Order: sequence, then C-alpha cells, then structure tokens
Amino acid sequence: HMTKPETEEPAKDIFGEQVRAYLLENPAVIREAIEVLTTREQAEAETRKKEALASRIDEIEKDGYSFVAGNPDGDITIVEFFDYRCPYCKRSFPDLMKTVADDGNIRLVKKEFPILGEQSILASRAAIAAIKQGKYIELHTAMMTARGSLSMDRVMSYATQVGLDTDQLAKDMQSEEISAGLRQTYELAKALDINGTPAFIIGGELAPGAIPADMMKRMVAEARARNSDAKTATN
Repeated sequence: HMTKPETEEPAKDIFGEQVRAYLLENPAVIREAIEVLTTREQAEAETRKKEALASRIDEIEKDGYSFVAGNPDGDITIVEFFDYRCPYCKRSFPDLMKTVADDGNIRLVKKEFPILGEQSILASRAAIAAIKQGKYIELHTAMMTARGSLSMDRVMSYATQVGLDTDQLAKDMQSEEISAGLRQTYELAKALDINGTPAFIIGGELAPGAIPADMMKRMVAEARARNSDAKTATN
C-alpha cells in the first residue's frame, strides 16, 4: 500500500486545468461551441415542427370545427391561426381576404387562437357561436376591422350590426363544444411550436408572422406546383 506524494496532481485535474486555461485564453471557442449547439437544437426543432405538421395535416386543414371561408372545394388550403386583438392579424386581414377572393380556388381555414387575454377569448367564442346562425364571416370581419377593446358590450353591438340574434349568441357562446375546439387548437399550436399570431400554413408549409400578399401568392403558387409534380409522379 503506497501513498502518493502530495505534489502529484491526478492527471484528470491537470487536464481540467489545461482546458480551463485554454478556454480562458480563447473564449471565442466557447461562443463557437454554443453556436454549434444552438444551430443543432434549432435544426432539431425545425425537424420536429415539420414532422408534426406532416403527421397532423388532416387535423390542421380539416378539424371539423374551424370555419372554412373562401372556396370550400379549393385545391389549396390556407390555415390562419389568429387573435382578434392582434394588430398584425388586423393588418394582414385585407391582404389575406383579397388574395383568397382574387384566386377563387383557396380554402381558408380560420383557426381561432385567442392568446391575448380574456377579451380575445370572448371574441373567439362569439365568432364560433355565430357559425350556428350562418354569420361567422360577417362577425369575424366586423371584429377584425374593429379598433379598440372587445368587451362583451362591443362584441354584442357588432353582432347586432351584422344581424345576429344576440340572446341566442350569448347562450351559444357558453357551449362546451367551443371550449373543446379551443383546447384542441391550443394543443395543436403547441405541437407545431406556434406561439404567436398570425401564423399561416399555406399548402402544408408554415409561414409564421404577418406575411405580405405577394409572399402569400408565391406560397400558393409553390404549393400548386408541388401538387402537380406529385400528380405527375403518381401517374
């Protein structure tokens, strides 16, 4: 049984000290390592997002509860996650509606995604409830183009303006079905890593943020090109 002399440091400690000294002298190496890690993590997150998008595309485009505007039989689907109190959603609203109207062959799926507080939830519940009375797009447009708060009184005054029965609307807004739909949308957004509004999915491709009309049109054209390539490949 030998005792080591006190002066001899274990090799591991010496190596650790050398690494530390090297890193202190070359701090850029740390930054480089962090950048590599960040890039790798971002790439992994992108892959996860793409996989979630591909595996849940049916639920994204045909969830059975979100309102479908534009041409319900259109060959390209645009899905919009939006909030009535989001200024960027309001700003991109005219571009979006014009793109859909000019094209004539786009299904527009309106995913109510109220994330900016109680008034947003209230507005979404009212819009979804308006589907029963066949006035969704009218109330949606009124609230999307509205300025200022969306209190219950304001929402009901917009509902009156577009010809909704407000008593019926107030009752329908309480439905558990609406709550379930909103919960499903929140869960889907989380899986797709969508945490802001607006977020667009155009022909199965995610485009976060308020995108200008020309980019929207380009993405629709690219989706059509992909579809015709796929058709050619299968024939």
